Amino acid sequence: MKNINGKTVLTLGVIAFTLILAFILNGALDSYVRRILNLCAIYAIISLSLNLVNGFTGMFSLGQAGFMAIGAYAVAIFTVPAELRASGFYLEPMMPLLANIELPLIAALLLGGLLAALVAFVIGFPVLRLRGDYLAIATLGFSEIIRILFTNMQSVTNGALGIKNVPQLSNMFLIYLAAVITIALLHLLLTSSYGRALKAIREDEIVAEAMGINLLKHKLAAFVISAFFAGVGGGLYGALLGTVDPKNFIFTLTYNFVLIIVLGGLGSISGTVIASFIITIGMEWLRFFDEPLKLFGIEILIFRPGLRMVVFSVLLMVIVLFFQKGIMGQREISFDMLRRIPLRFGKRREDR
Repeated sequence: MKNINGKTVLTLGVIAFTLILAFILNGALDSYVRRILNLCAIYAIISLSLNLVNGFTGMFSLGQAGFMAIGAYAVAIFTVPAELRASGFYLEPMMPLLANIELPLIAALLLGGLLAALVAFVIGFPVLRLRGDYLAIATLGFSEIIRILFTNMQSVTNGALGIKNVPQLSNMFLIYLAAVITIALLHLLLTSSYGRALKAIREDEIVAEAMGINLLKHKLAAFVISAFFAGVGGGLYGALLGTVDPKNFIFTLTYNFVLIIVLGGLGSISGTVIASFIITIGMEWLRFFDEPLKLFGIEILIFRPGLRMVVFSVLLMVIVLFFQKGIMGQREISFDMLRRIPLRFGKRREDR
């Protein structure tokens, strides 16, 4: 009991330290660095939502971009000041039912998450009966349907023009608070009996069903919960950008999150968070490859727009070769693991 209490205190201490550090850095860092770190946290939220389905439940979904779009548009529609909406909706006025409704950001985020969960619940019944590549294609198709619907709902979403003047969110404390809450809730879910049922489905559906686990019920619940967090993450993403456009949510966006969960480890919360920071910061750090470079007065011809992605892809291939199950595999960072690290180094020194 004392051990459990000690771990709980340490966990709460780490959470408090993270939030205090985010609060301090919010005022100390410049806007560019703050934006990148905020994007890391948002990507972590969305990647964790995808890992719940793909990594912990063993399904193969590619619909995160669609659920993100629902959350982002919910935030954009309900947080833009009413007096500024007419200037944005100049081709066709905004639907009167929505034109004067304003919500605070947190309420809009929750609404976006709930709407995404509702859509996931509706499409989940027919889609989740599929498996493997068929499920991936079906969820990808629904994601594109959602994006195309938003492109054509002129009086609600302003169509292809998108919604501007979204109140920008650059507060690191609020974004990291959302990330910490997401991590905590998913950890509690996955360490419960319900989470163990999801992992049993991942390992062997036939055995899980023989043990009395309702496959469709558990898959649907995981799909809906995943969509909720993707909707919240999409809302934060839209608020961070300050504008919401259908082109922001093309299906290739989902591949970024697939890349994160594969690199971090399918079935690992810790790995997903680590990979979110590595990939997001790495993409920015390698941006100089896209700029022209002169060396001793000679222009290096290979430094052209697009080289960054080539270099980044090669680096990822090298990492995946050495970490075939991802950085963490299915393991999690724990205090016991951290405590064993000095012991391992000590044993290596003794062996030498």
